[in-house]
Amino acid sequence: MKIYKNIFEKIVSLENLFNAWDEFKRGKRGKMDVMRFERNLEHNLLQLQRDLVAKRYKHGSYHAFYITDPKQRHIHKASVRDRIVHHAVFTILNPIFEPTFIFDSYSCREGKGTHKGIDKLKTMVGKASGYNRWPTYILKCDIKKFFQSVNHVILLEFLNRKIKDPDAMGLINEIVESFSDGLPIGNLTSQLFANVYLSELDHFVKGGLKVRFYIRYTDDFVMVSNSVVQFRAWFGAIRIFLKQKLKLTPYPSKVILRKYHQGVDFLGYVQYPHYRRLRTKTKRRILKKVAEGINDQALQSYLGVLSHANSYKLGEQIKNKFWFNKKK
Repeated sequence: MKIYKNIFEKIVSLENLFNAWDEFKRGKRGKMDVMRFERNLEHNLLQLQRDLVAKRYKHGSYHAFYITDPKQRHIHKASVRDRIVHHAVFTILNPIFEPTFIFDSYSCREGKGTHKGIDKLKTMVGKASGYNRWPTYILKCDIKKFFQSVNHVILLEFLNRKIKDPDAMGLINEIVESFSDGLPIGNLTSQLFANVYLSELDHFVKGGLKVRFYIRYTDDFVMVSNSVVQFRAWFGAIRIFLKQKLKLTPYPSKVILRKYHQGVDFLGYVQYPHYRRLRTKTKRRILKKVAEGINDQALQSYLGVLSHANSYKLGEQIKNKFWFNKKK
């Protein structure tokens, strides 16, 4: 296994911090806290670098709020200064850990995402079913309160396997320990750390259990098989692994076993053997937003979501509602 010993200098280099700023500011230029930081950008970044190099950097507190997307999530937002550090760390760490992830992990990775994930699930089920010739089952699982349950000691141990730079690990530790309960939803680094943490599960399922058809998006994962008995064995082993190795627990009410023809609800869509539809909750949320009034950009975004499903009638309904509202 390749290890990395001298990455702290790369993380705290002025070039990396300016690049981190450029990545961070996209779509945020109108935010008040971002504008304040930008007024004295060079001074702020130079001071940040001096603090990082001198080991004086301390992560600040978080601003907490709730969003609905569609389920309610508790978001914790760090300061602009801290989020630039997150981007700087992510830029250097992500290429180190990316090659260690399995192909079919689709969350927060370049070239992946929800649409690639649901397309791959369709391909997997097609192969497992002999393209609808054999009965096929899908087991969908969710981890209970995943982000709140990530164990800091275990996470840092996983990161330290490849990062043998004490200064870099000191900075990573500062970020991890800045939040007392697991990982904060909102940090860019949390996305990477989540993948590092659950990569252990991925390799256990693929390498240990030899599950051929397995796909994960954050803490949602799906397995495909022609045997219900096989699922019982796999899930029993996974539950023990999660508890003993990662201190995690499956969400009992969200462990769902279905026949393929019943449809599998994954990543906002329900996939059937011959078609795909939008999840009912997502459909209702979009129709509500359109009825309340949206702009052209939001309309195109919603139509883009629908383009990955068999939703022609729904698309026409949304466009009609949109144009009706514009004429009012």
